[in-house]
Amino acid sequence: MADRRVTNRVMFWRIIRRLFGANPGRLFVMLLALGAGAAVTAALLNLQVDAKRRLTTEFRAFGANVVIGPRADFGSAENFQTLDEAQTAGALDALDRRSVSAVSYLYLVGTLHASALDKTLPVVIAGRRTLPLATEKVSRDTRAGALSQQISCDVGFKVAQQASLRPGDHIVISHQGREATCRVALISPTGGGEDSQVAVNLEAAQQLAGMSGRISLVQLSVAGKRDEIETAVHTLGLRLPDSEVHPIRQFTEGEAKIYNRISGLLTATVAIVLLLTGLCVMAAMTNVAMERKMDVSLMKAIGGSMRRVLRLFLAEAALLGLAGGVIGAAAGIFLSIGLGKAVFGVAARPRLIVYPVAVALTVIVAIFSAFPLRRLASIRPASVFRGEA
Repeated sequence: MADRRVTNRVMFWRIIRRLFGANPGRLFVMLLALGAGAAVTAALLNLQVDAKRRLTTEFRAFGANVVIGPRADFGSAENFQTLDEAQTAGALDALDRRSVSAVSYLYLVGTLHASALDKTLPVVIAGRRTLPLATEKVSRDTRAGALSQQISCDVGFKVAQQASLRPGDHIVISHQGREATCRVALISPTGGGEDSQVAVNLEAAQQLAGMSGRISLVQLSVAGKRDEIETAVHTLGLRLPDSEVHPIRQFTEGEAKIYNRISGLLTATVAIVLLLTGLCVMAAMTNVAMERKMDVSLMKAIGGSMRRVLRLFLAEAALLGLAGGVIGAAAGIFLSIGLGKAVFGVAARPRLIVYPVAVALTVIVAIFSAFPLRRLASIRPASVFRGEA
């Protein structure tokens, strides 16, 4: 029994070699079609996977997509419309901080005085700081000394115009009798509300307001899909029951819509490429079926079952698909790097999961393209040998 299996295996590979070597020109055409299809498939799939990362990065550049703020009816008058910074930082520990960045803000309405002004100018003072983990609290000694030293600040474009300020100038900002001297470090137009603000570090704003450890709101940039962002919002809502946690719908929904459209377009293109590849290989397989009538008739005449005969041709198609897929998918991965740079301005990152998927799809297309070989099942050896078929 073992000898018979060895003999069958040797005969199987001998027949496969003869099938591949029967017509080198047609073999090259089929390998070229399968390789080209695999290359385009791998390139588009890699772009589709990388598009999510690129879109997330681009949308994060526009700002936060989740905001944590106080409830309107929360707390006493002393803590009205503010949050406890330490409690908020502790709630963020429940999230994966590698995919979340948080900035805390404290907003005050104060006044600005500069040497070029003969009167004070009302401004919005915005204290900001990257929110630390709960284990990275800023000491009270540091906060207490914030106003004793000269601080730097970023002045909005409109404020700078009204006060005739330039980088390097010194201004005095005050709120409810407390004041601080700061040096203008940056003036840049943003086109938003920041143009009417004076931004300082959070500790200085807390000292001006007399609210140590309090913040107005937290802006989060949460990376991930829409459902992942919703999960983060739900988790924070449970850990901060006295706060309002809500996503910025324009960012989350806009990102999801754009990605769905890009993903749908690339998926449809991959399907069309695979269909065209299959039709090309199917045309070649039709010629194979016509040319191998004599071989099939001989196999059936000496006792070979049609199932085993078709299995030989399907094995040939699968090997063709495997060879074309392995070569074409590798070329497609490198092709996607250039396409990513042309589309997104940054080279696409190769994704290893794309390679086996592209190879598998190519093999499946090759096998289904062997459908014309089913015509060989109806061949009658006697008719072929007499020249009647």
